[in-house]
Amino acid sequence: MKKILFSLVILAFAGNVSAQTDANVKKPSIALKVSAFDFTTARAIQVNTLGTVLSNKSWEKLSNSTKSIGVQYFKGVTPKMDFMVNLDFASLSYPFYASSLIQRTRGTGSGATTEDFYAAADAGLNFKMLSDDHKVVPYLSAGIGVGKFRSSYMAYAPVGAGIQIKANHGSFINILSTFRAEMSALTKTHFNHGVSYSMPLKLKEKKPVVLPPPPPPADTDNDGVIDANDKCPTVAGLAKYAGCPIPDTDKDGVNDEQDKCPTVAGLAKYAGCPIPDTDKDGINDEQDKCPTVAGLSRYNGCPIPDTDNDGVNDEVDACPTESGISANHGCPDVQPILTQAAANLKFATGKSYLSTKQLANLDAVVAVLAKYTNVSVAIGGHTDNTGAEKLNSKLSINRANVVAKYLAKKGVDAKRITTSGFGYANPAADNKTKDGRAQNRRAELTAVYN
Repeated sequence: MKKILFSLVILAFAGNVSAQTDANVKKPSIALKVSAFDFTTARAIQVNTLGTVLSNKSWEKLSNSTKSIGVQYFKGVTPKMDFMVNLDFASLSYPFYASSLIQRTRGTGSGATTEDFYAAADAGLNFKMLSDDHKVVPYLSAGIGVGKFRSSYMAYAPVGAGIQIKANHGSFINILSTFRAEMSALTKTHFNHGVSYSMPLKLKEKKPVVLPPPPPPADTDNDGVIDANDKCPTVAGLAKYAGCPIPDTDKDGVNDEQDKCPTVAGLAKYAGCPIPDTDKDGINDEQDKCPTVAGLSRYNGCPIPDTDNDGVNDEVDACPTESGISANHGCPDVQPILTQAAANLKFATGKSYLSTKQLANLDAVVAVLAKYTNVSVAIGGHTDNTGAEKLNSKLSINRANVVAKYLAKKGVDAKRITTSGFGYANPAADNKTKDGRAQNRRAELTAVYN
């Protein structure tokens, strides 16, 4: 029984696919049904034979059969096959005793003695000889079903034949007679003879009334945007701007579609953007004499100049036309002059005085310090390695002081002079030779840039 049910479901599903492509396949329909249950004739055929029943005319009269009402559902599977679900409802006394299966399994028993509600449901396929295009269509039917009487369930297999008569608007009259064979122990074989009238679940759609086309909408500016949708109905424009011309958001005369800077006013030659400032120095290229190098407006967009090319710009260069060094604020390096003046500052062994001629060489130092007031001088005294370290330390500071006193005497502010004694800690030459020791008894001058 389960296999039969499964086969019917598969066929019904296949019908759903087929129905989508074949116009002759029956649309889903619902039907009201009246029918009669005949248990007597079926029992007589079982006990005797069909021929005996026919020859003796011993079949049950339709007027004596149990009347029932019901509903049916139809759905086309193919143009010549329909899926059908059948529901029957009746009040009857179900004759269980007549079941041959019960006789074989339980022996003869008694049936119901009083009437009660009976319901039966089955599903099956109707195999039609013709398609629904014909007025009268004979068909065969087969399926599987189950009935319920009180607390008992009875399975049966309905097989039979019927006639389908075409009515109006997709409706049909169905006359169907089925023999319901035993499929369970409590089932009583019987006939069901019925007539139903089906109606499609969805009526045929009416053809729409074709009205004459309305007059075309107005388009005053002939720009393809009707006035009802045109925000600028008297000025030709574009649909993407609601019928208005291409906008110019920044009002610079360059429309937004060509303007690379649509929200900032600019010039057409710069695609609607302002005059560029390539070096980002705040001076636009048309006024910038150095457009690729960041500069200042007071120099027309160029960097601060360095006239003497000494690496110190003119604004911080104390000597803008004279090449110098940054340590001396762009002025010349005075250290070479100090070094040359110190070349003759050599002392005799154990002495800390200099000759007038030696001191005269310091006048050049006085002159350069007078010219560059930001420069100070550091004087260092030195000795050779002759004698004790303590004595040499004192001697070296005395030598530095001799030079300092001369510079101060010549007008150099004492605050610009510092002195140090190094003894023989920093020899300029080898102390092993006489000439080397003579070179080490010296005073050195170092420029200090402020």
